[in-house]
Amino acid sequence: MNKLLIFGMLAAALPGAEKQSPFESRIDFVPQGRIDELVSAQWKRLAIQPPRLCSDAVYVRRAYLDATGTLPTAEETSAFLADSSPSKRAALIDKLLEREEFAGYWAMKWSDLLRIKAEFPINLWPNAAQAYYNWLRSALREGKPYDQFARELLTASGSNFRSAPANFYRAMQNKEPGGIAETVALTFLGSRFDKWPAGRQAGMAAFFSQVGYKETGEWKEEIVFFDPARKAGAPVFPDGTPARIAPGQDPRQVFAEWLVSPRNGAFSAAIVNRIWYWLLGRGIVQEPDDLRADNPPENPELLAFLQRELVASHYDLKHIYRLILNSGVWQLSSIAPSDAHFAAYPLRRLDAEVLIDAIDQITGTSETYTSSIPEPYTFMPDFQRAIALPDGSIGSSFLEEFGRPPRDTGLESERNNRITDAQRLHMLNSSHVQRKIQQSPKLQAMMRDIRNPQELVKQIYLTILSRPPSEEEWKLVAAHSQNGNVRGQAAVVDLVWALFNSTEFLYRH
Repeated sequence: MNKLLIFGMLAAALPGAEKQSPFESRIDFVPQGRIDELVSAQWKRLAIQPPRLCSDAVYVRRAYLDATGTLPTAEETSAFLADSSPSKRAALIDKLLEREEFAGYWAMKWSDLLRIKAEFPINLWPNAAQAYYNWLRSALREGKPYDQFARELLTASGSNFRSAPANFYRAMQNKEPGGIAETVALTFLGSRFDKWPAGRQAGMAAFFSQVGYKETGEWKEEIVFFDPARKAGAPVFPDGTPARIAPGQDPRQVFAEWLVSPRNGAFSAAIVNRIWYWLLGRGIVQEPDDLRADNPPENPELLAFLQRELVASHYDLKHIYRLILNSGVWQLSSIAPSDAHFAAYPLRRLDAEVLIDAIDQITGTSETYTSSIPEPYTFMPDFQRAIALPDGSIGSSFLEEFGRPPRDTGLESERNNRITDAQRLHMLNSSHVQRKIQQSPKLQAMMRDIRNPQELVKQIYLTILSRPPSEEEWKLVAAHSQNGNVRGQAAVVDLVWALFNSTEFLYRH
């Protein structure tokens, strides 16, 4: 098979062709909810014409990836495409939000933000990193209200091994009051503390001036506690209001109550903006961790609406996910001149963890993940999913090369999803990827069990791209197979290799 010819066709497929594209439906965008109304009102003012909604095949792939960080199986894709129910898209979102993979994928995102990392420079140590991750994943699985989630972290005390939220005060490089305040501002206010005036910094830092740390007899265990013997400053809330702290009261509790109050718009704005950024590639305020007065939201009415919805739902984050994932804005095709003002779904390369999990899921192979110290493993067990790694110190050369964040600062900019020449060469030429394809138990079983060549190609496309091949793609595959034998080992390996290297596979679209 002529690899370069097939690769060239597949890589060029995503921008679309004159005839009906497999990436775009025939359904024009019509506002269906408040998000759509607010965004489309801005398009009208700016004379922007959005594209049509994405096709069902694109939708099912996008929904699985964006909600769970996981590709749909060929069976799940086929079932969705065959479903004629007009409400099947909303039903799929409801289903995905309850899956275990939802908690796993968003625990990965939150682990980046909270810097869950055993080794340098965070130094949580493995036992604490495991405990912290397990608490976080359980909170997401159970749908813990976001105000409660924040309060538990901010007021936590106890052993870093036994009181998992206490690790919030350890997972930072600077544990002085100013360093703690900087972490709190970034995490819960989406704000860069270093850009604040000195007086505002001092007022915020005072809330954390009585956080104490002490070691125990157990190696690497540490106790976080409220230490009233420490000298306290004069705490002032970030909005400029002086705080009243009763004698013997932990100032962190007072700050937490102020932070999660429905009257505090900064708290709700930061998280709904961050979720919008995670799902649509750009924040309503961009960057999502740089909220400030002179960096206004692109659509203030949209941000305010999502804030009101969060508070009205009693801080149910899944409610915000559901609103966005059911919006026509999120369902727009990516085939458009520009995605400015959210007028198209943005093309984004898959996260490093999502990409290697997808390759392993398709091929039925496993990746080797290692830790620098044997707690609990030097080598993770086989078939460990990358999105479910509990510790940023556990990794692989693939994850490092493809931009997984080091979890040193909690900034979104630590993750780099821009494709590089080294990444292209890895996908094109590495023995790592080629061996997974050639030795794939799933592909070998597929070749053994599916006797019809056309059905085999269809199954491969459904497995990798979450759609059946077009007639033109089928003809091209057949024409460049040896004697038309698509079922041959070499032909299948080359086809999978070409699909793995296509823009359509490597990117969210």
